[in-house]
Amino acid sequence: MAKMEIEYLGKPEIDKLALTNDEILSAVEQGLIAAGQGKTVIEPRMHLTSDPAFNGHFNVLRGYVEPLGYAGVKVVGDFVDNYKRGLPSELALLNLFCPRTGAPLAVIDAAGITDMRTGALTALGAKWLGPKNPKILGHLGARGTSYWNVRLLDHLFDFDEIRVHSRRPESRNAFGEKLSQDLGKKVIVTEDWESCLSGADIMIEATRLNEPTPMFDRSWVKKGSFVVPYGTMSALPLNFVDGFDKFVMDDLGQMRAGHLGALRPHIDAGKITEESFYAEIGEIACGAKPGRESDDETILFWHRGMSTGDIALGAKILDKARDMGITQNLLYRDE
Repeated sequence: MAKMEIEYLGKPEIDKLALTNDEILSAVEQGLIAAGQGKTVIEPRMHLTSDPAFNGHFNVLRGYVEPLGYAGVKVVGDFVDNYKRGLPSELALLNLFCPRTGAPLAVIDAAGITDMRTGALTALGAKWLGPKNPKILGHLGARGTSYWNVRLLDHLFDFDEIRVHSRRPESRNAFGEKLSQDLGKKVIVTEDWESCLSGADIMIEATRLNEPTPMFDRSWVKKGSFVVPYGTMSALPLNFVDGFDKFVMDDLGQMRAGHLGALRPHIDAGKITEESFYAEIGEIACGAKPGRESDDETILFWHRGMSTGDIALGAKILDKARDMGITQNLLYRDE
């Protein structure tokens, strides 16, 4: 049997790549286009709660992207109290496989991939579904994905005003300072949800609630705005979905799976059905359906995380690391 090796990339190697905003957006867009063209397989995520006392769970995401020639599985831990231990709330590994033979090809630290691909999905959603010239961004939450939401959104739109808020003052203040430094512009740190979100053109909710709690008031959403709620625990009252012109989902299979997510209570209550959704984001990415069609459309985009985005960004990272000669090889069979 031929010698077989797995390429490995840890965080230090990924940091050396210094992926640009456009590289991240382009990679994730490629995965979305493939999904819209029916050239992917996306298995709904699975959850593992090892012990409820640990205040967290594992997500297992699985998929295949035919144009890239990779199947992949990502395991990501989502543990709310990790900040008390000096750890990110989300830590992950992405495994890439040959879809023809099942051979393992690469193991990649995926905490950063999770953050970047989530931010890219938010930003690309706004590119196709957001207002034409948004001026104000309101963002709730300060976890790793939040940074990339704001960074990539501002890369596309160069907002006049960015507002951020999170539950803990030390978290939101540090978040605002980092964004201000990295973006080279003032970032407003607000004291409450309403002053962060009310009247914003683009509204993102990426909070870390311990249980579903209706805190995002529907009256704050102005006509023509773009809203992305993706907290694990819903922050939306049941009447929140009233009056939206379009509901867009990342993948309807994700809607059918699990018991978590921003719109789960609305689905359980029959307020939203699969027929309520206008499109999957991949259909818009590949041009099969139009995105925003008028300035006064108020649009809600719910994404739960697509394995194809992990695979597409992982493939980009692997290609760039190979070009730079910084992958490590792990021998796993030599017979």
